[in-house]
Amino acid sequence: MSYCSKLVTTLKPYIPGELPESPDIIKLNTNENPYPPSPKAIEAMRRAINDDLRLYPDPESRALKHAIAKRHGVDDDRVFAGNGSDEVLALSFLAFCDPDAPVRFFDITYSFYKVYASLFRLPANIIKLNDDFTVPLDKCLQNSGTLIFPNPNAPTTIALSSDEVRFILENNRDCVVIVDEAYSEFGSDTAIALLPEFENLLVVRTASKSHALAGIRVGYAIGSPALIKSLDCVKNCFNSYPVDRVAQAGAEASMYDDEYTAAVLEKIKRTRDRAVLKLREFGFACPDSSNNFLFVTHPKMNALDLAAELKRRRILVRHFPAERIDNHLRITVGTDEEMERLYSALGEIFS
Repeated sequence: MSYCSKLVTTLKPYIPGELPESPDIIKLNTNENPYPPSPKAIEAMRRAINDDLRLYPDPESRALKHAIAKRHGVDDDRVFAGNGSDEVLALSFLAFCDPDAPVRFFDITYSFYKVYASLFRLPANIIKLNDDFTVPLDKCLQNSGTLIFPNPNAPTTIALSSDEVRFILENNRDCVVIVDEAYSEFGSDTAIALLPEFENLLVVRTASKSHALAGIRVGYAIGSPALIKSLDCVKNCFNSYPVDRVAQAGAEASMYDDEYTAAVLEKIKRTRDRAVLKLREFGFACPDSSNNFLFVTHPKMNALDLAAELKRRRILVRHFPAERIDNHLRITVGTDEEMERLYSALGEIFS
């Protein structure tokens, strides 16, 4: 006898990237930052581990939200903080999507969107990307049902310009538009500058990637006070204390350490741009990337086989068994040393 709900039997959950079995495996499959967090963030978290852990954290994450607001030049009441951007996205689906207006997202995009639509029993209007994985702007103009997309897109690495995002917003003024900017600091325009013009715009970000804080799970959203109030309402129906004391302290300190974050981002972008050229030398089709990862395919080797060969050489990359991209790999940008090991392994494989 099954005790599960009918819903559970229909769900296809998100599958996270494989965890390495030993520390000598190079992990290029989960888009983590290859460098440590800000030393100021580490010190702040150490200070937060004290007797006050017996107390609940600030349910509103006020100090953290103030740091986020200051970093992005917005008022505090335009900021929402949550337990990773995945939770912020889930709460956004609950706050802004309705069964009578299908939520809209791309066919090749962050796979959690489809999971959330199924989990919350929402119909979905899936927009097919062009053959070159660019966004068909003319297909994004329905002005009905929440529209959500990553910018830059994941896993394709392709970014929309600020003018293109503005065009989408101008043609969707009657519904919420969520721009998922998990990777925007690696090279794309941000939509935050458009917030004063569009009350229906919500920008979702994370401390996991550019701030190297994936281990503490902090995400946030920036939008109009009305949208933030709706998120707060849903949050307080689910978990009033989503960000713990240590996470609040670390993320707050990191938001203030722009110098460190900028230096790390610059290192990653230099390594990424060199990696694009190196992989093309090996014969990969590898578009320029605005993310901290590359999206590649090789004309002479099946992607799943190639991932297996790299794993044999103790390098993990990500393969998605999904329509249209099942012969592609997503490769996280690691340190220069890690990438050299990747190039060496590819040299063996293609020799």
